[in-house]
Amino acid sequence: MTTRSERLLRLIALFCFGAVGVALISQHVFDMPPCAWCVLQRLIYLVIGVVALIGGFGGGRALTRIAGALAALLSLSGVVAAWYQYTVAANMLSCDQTFADRFMTGIGLEGNVPWVFGIFATCMDAKVPLLGIEYALWSLALFVVLFLMALPVVFGRGRPQ
Repeated sequence: MTTRSERLLRLIALFCFGAVGVALISQHVFDMPPCAWCVLQRLIYLVIGVVALIGGFGGGRALTRIAGALAALLSLSGVVAAWYQYTVAANMLSCDQTFADRFMTGIGLEGNVPWVFGIFATCMDAKVPLLGIEYALWSLALFVVLFLMALPVVFGRGRPQ
């Protein structure tokens, strides 16, 4: 029987993969190239999504809670990345040699999977609004929502409903 926590984790995964899908559509269909901080957030969304799927499809209460805790912590790291992008990086002429740039190129995703993780813009150039609100703020808001969704998984009873 599926617990409320497992359903929440599945919903978290759906939101994460949906966010990356929107980012890829924005990039490849609407020609909005991403910066280093954008692609770092994509990676965080994908990792949260995978963790949430693992915890959302059974494995016991302990695995579900661990997945919830990891999703919450990763969501907080996403909040930090989005906030940094919005407040600092978006005002820099270049995000070369920032943490996001060094991390993404260092782990090889930027070069090996460029259609998802390629860095094609500076943070200042990637400062694009959607419905009047910058993408970084949309991402920040989603990371906050994901964090709040993960908390009941960590602290809930996990009863079937």
